[in-house]
Amino acid sequence: MERPEKADEITKAYKVGALLYSPANNGIIADSVINEKFDIPYSLALCLEDSISDSAVEQAEANAVETLKKIFEASKAKPFFKPYIFIRVRAANQAKKIFEKLGESSEMLTGFVFPKFSENVCEKYIHEMTEINNISYKTVYMMPIIESRDIVDLGTRFKALENIKKSIDSVKDIVLNVRVGGNDFCRDFGIRRHVDETIYDIRCVSNILSDVATCFAMDYVVSGPVWEYFDSFGWDSGMRRELKLDSINGFTGKTVIHPKQISIVNEFLKVSAEDYNDAKDILNMSENKEKLVAKSAFGSRMNEYKTHVLWAKKILTLSQIYGVKI
Repeated sequence: MERPEKADEITKAYKVGALLYSPANNGIIADSVINEKFDIPYSLALCLEDSISDSAVEQAEANAVETLKKIFEASKAKPFFKPYIFIRVRAANQAKKIFEKLGESSEMLTGFVFPKFSENVCEKYIHEMTEINNISYKTVYMMPIIESRDIVDLGTRFKALENIKKSIDSVKDIVLNVRVGGNDFCRDFGIRRHVDETIYDIRCVSNILSDVATCFAMDYVVSGPVWEYFDSFGWDSGMRRELKLDSINGFTGKTVIHPKQISIVNEFLKVSAEDYNDAKDILNMSENKEKLVAKSAFGSRMNEYKTHVLWAKKILTLSQIYGVKI
């Protein structure tokens, strides 16, 4: 089918930002979206996987469809912030089944989140997404989560990452983010970080995250792992420390599990005035054929076009979405 003109895909990928997870059988999530109960901007994932018991899947699927229909109907009556909305499935064959049940309310669906995206299941997910996009009037995106055991095992990690990357590259135009399952990696080692520790303090896990970023972050926006604290002493300062380490290690955005966490992610995604000014100066250098290096606007560092151009484009994109810190 003919689709409307695509939006800027890079900007759209960075707009995912703080992705709020909610069990798909949450009966009040639609009202919370409609009545703007959350800090904005944010994205939303309705989860059918780990947060739902096996016996409740069918009911949760129905509730996910009803949630999107309710938001869609409300959007006709009044303006409100409409987040990117994803459904996190537990099996590939759920995606098309749910999409077909949405009908015209598929307008509210941005895409699907695919957990434990491994060599064994990636082609099933990709087939499902191809089928969905063949019947959709707009692009329906996917966000694979890299968290399977073959990524943990050092003997299979690099080949598995290589093969997963090839599969994802084959449908690159519909991959909005690549995500990582930090808690799943910790689970395999029987480890849990405390509020005064970050996931990067867990070396066996941070090594995995580094390999995932090395594999994907040159071509995709890769989102940081979930921070599981939201209401204990120091939870917010701990989250800020981890967000800083996310950024310096190649991750942008974060899975969040409580509305309190959204504003912290958004504040972190704002760019500093120094970065903003330097990014503009660097991109302006492209017009100067003789000199492609200069002292920064604040006089503290070197700006070089050929070295910093990708960084500068990212900074300006983030500034357009999240703003500049005063």
